[in-house]
Amino acid sequence: QVQLVESGGGLVQAGGSLSLSCAASGRTFSSWTLGWFRQAPGKEREFVAAIRTNSGHIYHADSVKGRCTISTDNAKRSVYLQINSLKPEDTAVYYCAAGLASSNYYRPTSYNYWGQGTQVTVSS
Repeated sequence: QVQLVESGGGLVQAGGSLSLSCAASGRTFSSWTLGWFRQAPGKEREFVAAIRTNSGHIYHADSVKGRCTISTDNAKRSVYLQINSLKPEDTAVYYCAAGLASSNYYRPTSYNYWGQGTQVTVSS
């Protein structure tokens, strides 16, 4: 059974940086899309970034473009997200997800597996 476990969330001041990790167990994701989403209170879950493990293609949401780096380890069992220049509007629960490679990488419905989420709070 596949499990995804996020870590690295916490309280950060605006302008700071945060690194999130997601460790997968149960399989490797050699031809999948690994993504990060976030959900703020009262809002829908939104796409942050994704990486295709076979090609290395990377996608970012406009809201984090230029501030965000997504990467995986060589074994394709972990995915990482770093966000710089954090803003209060980055506050949300961040989720990692894994799904078969799809052109709809920005849609939550394209992902089969989800982590439990980690809270990121950015103070102004």
